[in-house]
Parts: sequence; structure tokens; C-alpha cells
Amino acid sequence: MKLIYQGKTKDIYQTDDLLTLKFKDDVTGTDGQFDPGANQVGLSIEGMGQLNLAMSTYFFEKLNQAGVATHFVSSNIPEQTMVVKPMKVFGLGLEVITRFKATGSFIRRYGAYIEDGQPLDFYMEMTLKDDARQDPLVTPDALVALNIMTVEQYNRLVLLNRAITKMIKEDLEAKGLDLYDIKLEFGYAEDNPSQIVLIDEISGGNMRVYRGAELLQPLELAGYYTRD
Repeated sequence: MKLIYQGKTKDIYQTDDLLTLKFKDDVTGTDGQFDPGANQVGLSIEGMGQLNLAMSTYFFEKLNQAGVATHFVSSNIPEQTMVVKPMKVFGLGLEVITRFKATGSFIRRYGAYIEDGQPLDFYMEMTLKDDARQDPLVTPDALVALNIMTVEQYNRLVLLNRAITKMIKEDLEAKGLDLYDIKLEFGYAEDNPSQIVLIDEISGGNMRVYRGAELLQPLELAGYYTRD
């Protein structure tokens, strides 16, 4: 395998016509505290890579079975690797945040108008992956003006993101858990730009989930998907 990218929580290797993602034990955060919205590694938790991969595998297999387009091919949990189909990313990378309750950076921005934990109805926002510029928020008009995506791609992405987050939210609710927000990434097939595809991972490292009033740390959340 040829290393082609070193990320904060995963490394990417080229393997013939496919890619292999190697999950790390690192999670994003600040000052040693977990924060899915942070753009830097905040801490390392032993075993986190395997647990995040197990949780991602569970959701990707469930989505694939439901006919949702993803990049997932297979995974090897002991080796902390996931084989995926290569996809083009939007611009240099685009993150889609769906918020069901106000918290985190949403409160830091809009705290004059809303209380922490107040319900939101599938509120969606997008950020450009750009560490140097602190992952700036981007509007639909800007995405089109910057030639990052077309209006048609944006509309397809919105519908796909809503369907996926609904499935994840309902799965967590069945375990007595409350999804506050989740960050997902999407790409598209190079030979078919209209085919929007879920990429990256679906793990405890990119969502905030509560059990009652308690924010679950990624290690504990991922444990819900490795106990069966």
C-alpha cells in the first residue's frame, strides 16, 4: 500500500483501484477535551480507532443495505482498516453539520438568540475543510460562486444528508440516546457528478450524543456498537 494522505484521525493508502483508510486512536478536541467540531487533534484514546471503525462499519453496512450510496467496501476491525471506493470531494473537502439541538459552536455564534440544548429541526450548515481558516461556514450561493458544487448537486446532497441523519438518529434513539449534532462528509463519483456519495466515517468522533443530561464520550458511545 502507498501512503497518499496523513490526516488527524485517519491515514489513507492507495491499494490498486481502491483506497484503504487506517483509523487512528486520535480524536478532535481542544485542551484535552473531545469536540467533534474542532479542527485539531485534542487527545488520543487507546482502542478508539477500532471502536470508531466498528461503529462506522455498522452504519455503512446498514446504509448500503438500505440502498444509500456510500464509499464503503469492507473493513478489518482488528487491523483498524476500511477499504473504500475512491470519490471526488467537493472543493478541498466539505463538511455537513446537522443539528437537532443547539450546542457547541452554534451557541458560541448565536447564543444571544437561543439557549443551549434548545431543539432545532434538522438544521443543516456546511463548512469548508480548511484548518488555516478555521473551517469557515459557507452558504449555498458561495458554493456555486466558488465552483465547488452546482445547485443540482447541492439539492441532492441536502436530501441525502437528511435521509442519512434520520436513520442514524432513529438508530440511536432505539438505544435510549439523543443525537444533538453530527458531522458528515460527502463526495461524488468522478464519472457521474450527479451521484452524491457518503464518504469518510460515521463514528463517535464526529457526533454529539447524550444519554439524558450526560454527554457521552466517543469511547462510551462506540461501545454501544460493539456489545452485541
